Amino acid sequence: MSGRLRVVLADDHAVVRTGYRRLLELEDDMEVIADFGDSDSACAWFARHAADVLVLDLSMPGRGGLETLARVKARQPALRVLVFSMHDSPAMVDQALKAGADGYLTKSSEPDALIDAVRRVARGERPLSADVAAALAEATADVHLSLSPREFEIFRLLAAGRTVEQIAARLFLSVKTVANYQTSIRHKTGLASVLEMYRHADAHRLLDGTE
Repeated sequence: MSGRLRVVLADDHAVVRTGYRRLLELEDDMEVIADFGDSDSACAWFARHAADVLVLDLSMPGRGGLETLARVKARQPALRVLVFSMHDSPAMVDQALKAGADGYLTKSSEPDALIDAVRRVARGERPLSADVAAALAEATADVHLSLSPREFEIFRLLAAGRTVEQIAARLFLSVKTVANYQTSIRHKTGLASVLEMYRHADAHRLLDGTE
């Protein structure tokens, strides 16, 4: 790869995006070419443009960070995606890696760690912050780990009290499709009710970012 790294930022907080931009643009080998505060805007941009690295938060309005990750990676397989998120639960990390993340840092990381991780994902490495690596090492065979990224996102929304109709509208799916996913989720997890899903999700810190 020659020239400066073309970096795109996606985070729902404008102040955070501004801080990332200023931090990364101090580096001679990087330029931030776009930034977005919601999933749909990011996905629309990647339908027309290319970049080297996407720095992505998982708590995004609209389709959500996992859905954004899967969509942009399907459209641009060569794009490197670095998740930079507050989430440090094994389940969230596992689902992000399943969806195509090339690296994962939590927002408790030092600024230099973000800069280093952007360079490392661009080189094809898979940087993980120390807390993420530790969480993965301690992960057990929890029932939610059997879910696909799409099932996992719908599971989190169901656990947060969203109706099938609300989820369908949010994810641009048919009500029937979401209902089918709900049946599959119940079968895979053994969690038969929304209350059971909520208790499980709450115990594993899976509900942040479902507002």
